[in-house]
Amino acid sequence: MKKLINLALAGALMLSALTVNAQTKPLVKSKIWSAEKANQWYKQHQWIAGANFTPSNAINQLEMWQADTFDPTTIDRELGYAESIGFNTMRVFLHSLAYTQDPKGFKSRVSQYLAIADKHHIKTMFVFFDDCWNKDPKIGKQPEPKLGVHNSGWMQDPGVPALDNPKEMAVLKGYVTDVLTTFAHDKRILLWDLFNEPGNSGKRESSMPLLINVFAWARSVAIDQPISVGVWDLSFEKLNAVQVLNSDILTYHNYGETAEHQMEVRLLKTHGKPLICTEYMARPRKSTFATIMPMLKKENVGAINWGFVAGKTNTIYAWDTPMPSGAEPELWFHDIFRKDGSIYKTEETDLIKKLTAQK
Repeated sequence: MKKLINLALAGALMLSALTVNAQTKPLVKSKIWSAEKANQWYKQHQWIAGANFTPSNAINQLEMWQADTFDPTTIDRELGYAESIGFNTMRVFLHSLAYTQDPKGFKSRVSQYLAIADKHHIKTMFVFFDDCWNKDPKIGKQPEPKLGVHNSGWMQDPGVPALDNPKEMAVLKGYVTDVLTTFAHDKRILLWDLFNEPGNSGKRESSMPLLINVFAWARSVAIDQPISVGVWDLSFEKLNAVQVLNSDILTYHNYGETAEHQMEVRLLKTHGKPLICTEYMARPRKSTFATIMPMLKKENVGAINWGFVAGKTNTIYAWDTPMPSGAEPELWFHDIFRKDGSIYKTEETDLIKKLTAQK
């Protein structure tokens, strides 16, 4: 009974979050994709399946993209692991500081990444901003991982101190519009995910100005790819309304069990647009490949799990259960492969191969 009550509450929250009222309107109505256009786009792609990707030797987005630590060899090897199990899409976080430090070099490295991904028949979903984890990112050498701590070095983008600077919005606008203009017609890019989990880290509606701006900036550039910002907290009514109403394709995060996850899928489907789950799979929370991925395929919802190759992000450890000894947990929280390419659970990769096999 308690479980059913929780599901009912979750449903009520989602319905509340997605209610359109007279005060909430799309920012640029004429350019937001219609359901018909979105569904036509979705039909042109095979079932979308993949992971959030950070190379195992990068602790965060800056270590991935800065010139001194950008590592195409590791990226190539690890995207090869993705190809080997049938993954066709990877979600990859950018960072504004890596761009502002060296715009030309940054865009060159993005091009390099796309070439490597394309070689492995993988489309890319790029993420611009992020409200998660450490609030004060800095260019240069990044911190070493803290033993047994999940995402100990992951950085928000742009970070709290930067947003206290009134000039920062103009800098961020230049970053977003330049990157979008450069890759506006690149078929290797599946979708632009403009903002990961707005309102996280206690920010809540203080993230609204950047959320509204990034949608407007993206709409100011004539790009071929769709844009989206994923729903992730059912209680954030105002943020959710802006995200859903201004997204071409609907994306969302859900780390719950099957019944809860499926309820969210069915509620979001009422908007008539295709769905992609851009974060799921946390084994101790019973969000697993075995329980969730078949349901997503049956519902024709894209499936992008968190975690790929175990490495410096420490995402084999749970969000709130650090292991200061650095010992390997009995049950990994996220991740599929070890650095050497060996598989954590072969029954999982066998299932992924089965579900991603093209008929």
